[in-house]
Amino acid sequence: MKKQFPIWAAMTVLVLVSLACKTLQPGAAGLPTMSALPTLAATPTLSLSIATQPAAQTVPTTLSNTSVSTETQPQQDILSALYDRVLPGIVAIQVETAQGGALGTGIVFNDQGYIVTNQHVVEGQQSIEVDFASGYKAVGKFIGSDPDADLAVIQVDAPATEIHPLPLGNSTNVKVGQSVVAIGNPFGLSGSMTLGIISALGRTQDSNRQVTGGGSFSVANMIQTDAAINPGNSGGPLFNLKGEVIGINRSIRTDASNATGEPVNSGIGFAIPVNLVKRVVPALIENGKFNYPYMGITALQSDLVNLQVINELGLKSMTGVYITGVAPGGPADKAGMIAGSVRTKIQGLLSGGDLVVAIDGTPVKVYDDLIGYLIENKSPGDSITLTVLRGDKRVDLKLTLTKRP
Repeated sequence: MKKQFPIWAAMTVLVLVSLACKTLQPGAAGLPTMSALPTLAATPTLSLSIATQPAAQTVPTTLSNTSVSTETQPQQDILSALYDRVLPGIVAIQVETAQGGALGTGIVFNDQGYIVTNQHVVEGQQSIEVDFASGYKAVGKFIGSDPDADLAVIQVDAPATEIHPLPLGNSTNVKVGQSVVAIGNPFGLSGSMTLGIISALGRTQDSNRQVTGGGSFSVANMIQTDAAINPGNSGGPLFNLKGEVIGINRSIRTDASNATGEPVNSGIGFAIPVNLVKRVVPALIENGKFNYPYMGITALQSDLVNLQVINELGLKSMTGVYITGVAPGGPADKAGMIAGSVRTKIQGLLSGGDLVVAIDGTPVKVYDDLIGYLIENKSPGDSITLTVLRGDKRVDLKLTLTKRP
């Protein structure tokens, strides 16, 4: 959980961050309208929007077990072969809500007919239709969702010939500069494929769940890509060139929109890492929810740490996670963690707090290092050791994690 303070007032650039699906309101003559979601904590001037749109059918294809060699084939052949292999495992999801209709994308997760998509695609669902690439359509049953990771699971009763689970990769192995492919239903154009690269790793975004008393939890280790992602791509797969899913497309950052107000791609899209998907989805299938580990802290956002802030806080390190708040009675409080309490020349910024520099011996340079390690490796009930700088002293604090409230 991260805390904000008023030095954001110095920021003047307004950017729009949109969840990449699309919503149609009843009586709007088919024109999409936007609905606001919470601001991303990392940039307080950012806004989140949801949008969806009906899908079109695609040409049937057959899933092949033939492997694709990235060393011996021209790129166009690799991409064509990849598309033919994975398309049967990608679905369009049409949702009816009290506010109208919505559409996103999903992937076939296993041979029991479970489908993974974004939580914001199916939020408020009254009915769900799942459209396969072959043209087959099935009713989707809502199983569970996780607003923190923005993931949801639905299930379909469909013939085995329609159920083609997609192979899941390992997002730990993803590298900046690696070629990737996104396939989904942008603007209702089913089976659309776009090509790009991994632009950056370790991005953090706000979850779709607000914390009692303000603020929000975080989604860590997000993958940034310049592969075109637009309204309707939400919940769709991001592939490596082996045809493995390495992420689930979630949102875009843009300051551009079309004539109807829909956000459009500007080369900055974000995908939920598949390693988080592999942790959350089985829990949603079994229990309908996923419990995250909880430390009970708020921290200064890494992108707000500059030389002036470092000097005002009197920090002895240029990197780490500065603690701005400790939840009373939480794991960090019980372990003796200290939050900032002394006023500085920067309004709302308090000095005197601990600076986390390692977790279980793993160096922590930015907030995403801390939350990413926690979410992908730990569960409620586990113990961790946080190494903090407290002035000139290096202190180890042992915490027993609980679940997020």
